[in-house]
Amino acid sequence: MPDYDMVNKPSHYCDGKIECIDALEASMTPEEFKGFCKGNTIKYLWRINKKDEPIENAKKAQWYLNKLIEKL
Repeated sequence: MPDYDMVNKPSHYCDGKIECIDALEASMTPEEFKGFCKGNTIKYLWRINKKDEPIENAKKAQWYLNKLIEKL
């Protein structure tokens, strides 16, 4: 069984042989995927003190920002 964590590999996004983020990327152009990553970065920063644990939302924002940087 793979190791899961709520920031880097949440179990609810790892059903089957492909992770959701990989399926999303495959379904979009490179520019669309970069926009998706940017939007999710903003989303997690926006709700940082409104939902769940603030540190978890900050780490999720960082994860998407790192993914965006990787794709730039």
